[in-house]
Amino acid sequence: MKPKAQYAIEKEIREIEKIERKMEKAALRDKDSIIIDAIENKIPIKLREGINSAFFKAFDIVLDKGHYIIEKSIDKKQLVQDQNIRNYALKVKKGRKEWRKIHKSALRSDLVNMTISTVEGIGLGLLGIGLPDIVLFLSSILRGVYEIALNYGFEYESRKEQLFILRIMEASLSKNEAWRERNRSIDQMFDGEETEITQEMFAKQLRATADAFAMDMLILKFIQGLPVVGVIGGAANPFYYKKVCDYAKLKYRQRHFKRHLASEANTGIINLQ
Repeated sequence: MKPKAQYAIEKEIREIEKIERKMEKAALRDKDSIIIDAIENKIPIKLREGINSAFFKAFDIVLDKGHYIIEKSIDKKQLVQDQNIRNYALKVKKGRKEWRKIHKSALRSDLVNMTISTVEGIGLGLLGIGLPDIVLFLSSILRGVYEIALNYGFEYESRKEQLFILRIMEASLSKNEAWRERNRSIDQMFDGEETEITQEMFAKQLRATADAFAMDMLILKFIQGLPVVGVIGGAANPFYYKKVCDYAKLKYRQRHFKRHLASEANTGIINLQ
């Protein structure tokens, strides 16, 4: 009979791999329709550029100045304390139940944040406010990602972690082979391959993530700028929130799992070979 810890680890590996394969398949079959392409081509170039610029400015504002405002809406001290308790229980008991408690905690954070994202999107959509909503929309998503990070025992303040989060957000909206490539770049950060984060590297990723959102949400934000009809665009906010945060949960879960395995290996409890 397998030891309790070994059984729990194997179950965790299978579940993580299953979720990642499912996301990969969805990304590979996700293609824009001819109708969507036709509508996008009808959007004036100046408006298109305005939406791109709005997303870039919104990301810059939220990451630079909105960080402390977002943090005030998070009970960081309690989340860190709860995670430490769950992590200690995992190290002592090493069972499947302890793994599940960590993941369930990350899932609970989604419910409140998704509700806030829905209210913000629909409310501003009814008023025909599209672009100002972007700052609130991104703040809601980042609040969700920050809570996910804390639930798995990771901080979110450092430049490197902010880069990691930006890559998660970009990859979550990627399609076809681009998803695979960006997913690999995130996995490389697990192993510390990028120890030095330059200002140029960060700025480049900020632009890439902003462009990914602007491209994917172009039509929705255009529609959201129209009174009453705009509710259609605003109602899409929770869809994007879920898409980003589902992917964030997968990557932080993987990081937490690999860190746990490395810790166990260093103490000689398990052999990773």
